[in-house]
Amino acid sequence: MRRTERSRAHTPALMGRDERRHHHPDLTKLGGWRAMQAEKDIPGDRWEEERKWALRMGLTGADSIEDKSIPTFARGELPHYAGINTFLKAPYAEDVTEVQHYDATVLGIPFDGGTTYRPGTRFGPQGVRKISALYTPYNYEIGVDLREQMTLCDAGDVFTIPANLEKSFDQISRAVSHVFSSGSLPIMIGGDHSIGFPCVRGIAECTSKKIGIVHFDRHADIQEKDLDERMHTTPWFHATNMPNVPAKNLVQVGIGGWQVPREAVKVARERQTNIITMSDMEKMGVDKTAEMALEMAWDGVDMVYMSFDIDSIDCGFVPGTGWPEPGGFLPREALALASKVAAQGICGMELVEVSPPYDTSDITALLGTRVIVDVLGAMVSNGTLGKHKQHIDKPVSIPHGEFEGKRWSNAK
Repeated sequence: MRRTERSRAHTPALMGRDERRHHHPDLTKLGGWRAMQAEKDIPGDRWEEERKWALRMGLTGADSIEDKSIPTFARGELPHYAGINTFLKAPYAEDVTEVQHYDATVLGIPFDGGTTYRPGTRFGPQGVRKISALYTPYNYEIGVDLREQMTLCDAGDVFTIPANLEKSFDQISRAVSHVFSSGSLPIMIGGDHSIGFPCVRGIAECTSKKIGIVHFDRHADIQEKDLDERMHTTPWFHATNMPNVPAKNLVQVGIGGWQVPREAVKVARERQTNIITMSDMEKMGVDKTAEMALEMAWDGVDMVYMSFDIDSIDCGFVPGTGWPEPGGFLPREALALASKVAAQGICGMELVEVSPPYDTSDITALLGTRVIVDVLGAMVSNGTLGKHKQHIDKPVSIPHGEFEGKRWSNAK
């Protein structure tokens, strides 16, 4: 062999290519490969059903349209930029007695009367619903299609009273108790964090069973009053006053920084609640943190409620919130923690403190949407959606008004 041929045969570049050819990775060990194979096992009947429904409700498309599933009027998921948005473009339960027919029900709670700094979370439900149109119901990595594997509706917004905390709290509890009593899982979109108390109260009054709480936040939110009222810094003081919501089963994850009032720390110490700081999570890792939170929240109770404050995520990712705090969760950490907690089954959840007036490019609302769909996906994937139904032993019954006909219509 000539010298030039010998040297080419032993150059690092050629050896590198040779090694890559002989050490090709086993694709079957990759999550991406497995997810690709698993997709074929997810049914598609409801997507086909939605297309037929869209043609019935929105008329068939123009003759020039080749795709005959496209209607004249936008209905359902497509196109993502059009339509009147519900959460994830799920059916609107205008008649709220129909929520009983759905596995989960989204409730907007447009209330920021408990805000002590930056208002605007009353527009949170609108902001989250609007950007949720960007999502599809399918998640490639976990192999879940919410449209095919569960039922979901949007019941619209609770009628809150802007100038009155207590009347708004009563309205919120009434709405949540109605949804929970129906058997549907209540998913609340706030609103400031003061709604945590009336949301949990709405569930607690429908059951004699005990409820634990996993609360993701940078702030402890457990002092008795703030500015002489029950504000967004006080929900867990009042929630854990209820006989079936033990303080020892309140687990707060991500607490820390320079915005935790000492009044709250004193109450947490007196009531022996559980706080996992952001530093704790960083040292233990996501899996161990979720394991510890679940162990403490579920200890001796029958159900667990999830409260997710969007400001638990570092403010660089969520500028549109009422009380931004640096040093919070990275988005991947937050989503993983919420999913792992939800996988065990929850009796309800709230997503709070999204404030669209302070948001940038809808990124805060987008992340809030992702928390909700990841929670639903985790429960579907683990077969725990509906786990709460067995504990509804004191359902409420709320009367409705009498009306016949069609509103704003000449139809007989």
